[in-house]
Amino acid sequence: MMPEIYFEDLVPGTTTTFGNTRVTADDIVDFARRYDAQPFHLGEESARDTFVGRLIASGWHTIAMQMRMVCDGWLLRSASMGSPGIDEVQWLRPVLPGDILSVRQTITEAKPSRSRPEMGVVQFRLETLNGSGEVVMVQANPIMFERRRPGAPAPERDDQPRLARGPVERFEGLRPGSDGRSQMMRSFDELEVGATDFLGEHAFTPDEIIDFATRFDPQPFHVSDEAARSSHFGRLAASGWHTAAIWMSLLVKARTQAIESAQTAGAELPRFGPSRGFKKLRWLKPVLAGDTIRFATTVMDKRISSSRPGWGISFSHNTGWNQKGEKVFAFDGSGFIGRNGAGDGA
Repeated sequence: MMPEIYFEDLVPGTTTTFGNTRVTADDIVDFARRYDAQPFHLGEESARDTFVGRLIASGWHTIAMQMRMVCDGWLLRSASMGSPGIDEVQWLRPVLPGDILSVRQTITEAKPSRSRPEMGVVQFRLETLNGSGEVVMVQANPIMFERRRPGAPAPERDDQPRLARGPVERFEGLRPGSDGRSQMMRSFDELEVGATDFLGEHAFTPDEIIDFATRFDPQPFHVSDEAARSSHFGRLAASGWHTAAIWMSLLVKARTQAIESAQTAGAELPRFGPSRGFKKLRWLKPVLAGDTIRFATTVMDKRISSSRPGWGISFSHNTGWNQKGEKVFAFDGSGFIGRNGAGDGA
């Protein structure tokens, strides 16, 4: 089926609203069990004594629901070539059971690529709204699209997205804490800036790639090996949001193990709160069916929270590496971490 929407059809300044997704408690808990099993996502009872105090949707779940609304709203009818990454996501309000979500989308910029005349890059601002019209999440990101008339005159500048990647990294260059102890075992005050936790690895199978994409990101190159072979990916590729969700699942698993180890040792339990968002998410190489990705998180900075007594905020650089040693995924995140002997403070 030929696409209806090409690069030329996406006009800067255009704002559209679409989507009508009702969020249920079962949906929230199901996603959390798979990818983000923190207590405040697993049920009202488990959430009651946490930083949040009630059941809320995982931020990654909100992103996944937004992605599905974008796909159903128009992206599946477009000549999309995927996205190189996300500039920023802000989680502004909790998403609660019973919320009805929609998306307000604004095209902020559209530029053809000089080096790749068959494509152009469109910048979007996506706001996810609840049923009261409140913005619960804001996202800014580029998407690449085929041009209806490849080879048409392009501007003098090359406007293909050039996303800052920072210093060159090697997986072998990542280092654990100086005493070998996991950062997950530490309170905020004990966090060691520059230390890395290795979260484990995950093999991406065709079945799970298709399962995630069918629910949240059903672009052809994520749901059909045949369609993927005729795309620029060449093979079935995982949704970028699937890669991010697996990173989150391994982070939560590492945190859970740290809490269990502290309980066994009779030590003070580490406490983890939610995140307010992330920046500079980059899908640097496709994650293809059969790839095994190793994930890591490195503490880059920390500061005491001015709004929540007894808590601090940890800033992290998070990465994924394939079996060839290539970095395929990276983003800068942050989250609340409990301070020494401070109690919950919520």
